[in-house]
Amino acid sequence: MVVRSILDEANINYRCYCIANVICAQIDVAMIERLSALSEVVKIIPNAGIQMPETPLQGLNPVARNLDELPRGLTMIGADRAREMGYRGQGVVVGGHDTGVDWQHPALINNYRGWQDDEANHNYNWHDAIHSVSPLHKDSVITDSTNPCGLSILEPCDDVPSGHGTHTVGTMVGQDPLTGTIVGVAPEAEWISVRNMERGYGSVASYLEGFEWFLAPTDLNDENPDPSKAPDIINNSWACIEEEGCELSNFSVLETAVNNLRRAGIMVVASAGNGGSGGCATITDPPAIYEQSLTVGSTDPSDSLSSFSSRGPVTIDQSFRAKPDVTAPGRGVLSSIKGNQYGLLSGTSMAGPHVAGLAALIISANPDLAGDVDLIEAIIRRTAVVKASDGACTSSGSMDSDANFLYGSGRINALDAVSEAISISTSTRESKQLLNWYLFPNPADNYTTISTPDPLSQLD
Repeated sequence: MVVRSILDEANINYRCYCIANVICAQIDVAMIERLSALSEVVKIIPNAGIQMPETPLQGLNPVARNLDELPRGLTMIGADRAREMGYRGQGVVVGGHDTGVDWQHPALINNYRGWQDDEANHNYNWHDAIHSVSPLHKDSVITDSTNPCGLSILEPCDDVPSGHGTHTVGTMVGQDPLTGTIVGVAPEAEWISVRNMERGYGSVASYLEGFEWFLAPTDLNDENPDPSKAPDIINNSWACIEEEGCELSNFSVLETAVNNLRRAGIMVVASAGNGGSGGCATITDPPAIYEQSLTVGSTDPSDSLSSFSSRGPVTIDQSFRAKPDVTAPGRGVLSSIKGNQYGLLSGTSMAGPHVAGLAALIISANPDLAGDVDLIEAIIRRTAVVKASDGACTSSGSMDSDANFLYGSGRINALDAVSEAISISTSTRESKQLLNWYLFPNPADNYTTISTPDPLSQLD
């Protein structure tokens, strides 16, 4: 706790994270030199801004027609047939980790967990990780008042013109009960959200803050964390790129958060990225590169790989990890956008929410699977429609026999995934004993104590 003592003594504001052993503070060069000399400090990294590289390839196209028909992507993956079986995401909570949400959109308001009995309660349902404007906005003078939503806001708002976060949440759960319009894979799941980008620019700290809030959501005062209010799935349609602060030396920061979320039974879905024009090994950025993320590439209306969809393997960290894990529709996706409208966007950002929605369908079909991320992911992968890579980006042998570095295990199949989920009996699954573990101090130092009230001898 030496670092905190030094910062307290200097009257420097800081934020500690429990999801990873990290402290975030604004300090000068002298303080950097002082802290870097401490044996307790492993590294000091800049909290540079991170730009969302998901400029929609098809552009924003508001539409007011054909809303009586299901979006093509939903029928392609069989989400409509899963709904006909009665599985619509009921009882499941999804998290949107994005640019915010236009929460009063008619396709979203009734699925918002913070909207009950025609009253809004944003406690534990919304968090804003944006507390200052990004220094990366070039070509204009930026002041606090220029953000259309404001800073550290207390109700959901989407601050980018396209409504990127509004669109991704819509693909997961969107449904307007008055008109019958359905754009979401799981239209009866509930959603909560974190704004982690300021008009498309975020930082390592804002992403980490969002991940931590999802682990144990807090009230609007950012107090009284409650892990029982955590979502089952988090969709992440963003990428942390090297030019803006994320690099090999600090990849472990966000990876630790992703790993801990998965250990807590929360699935982390990540978009693969839109660098496919660069060929193989173009999945290069967190969180898509992490083993514990479920990484999603994009397919076209023809059910072939989108030209922009990034390919594996992951070479940036020399892991040669097999990615993507699966693919889903990502070009010309119809969903909710700002201003109570609907529009078409393209990118792996649009593919990821299809998979997050599918995970919600699986849990609604078999609630006993909630929290078993390994099994849910295995179901999604096993039931995917195998797609051949035609020899491109040939597997090194580390993947399943039918998987490849373009499509992963294949394009997702909601009908088969839900059917398999239903067939799984809890009696056939390996039981696990949960212990109440305590780790202190937290963050840990060189002398860490682990305590449990249960005898270790009871473990197999």
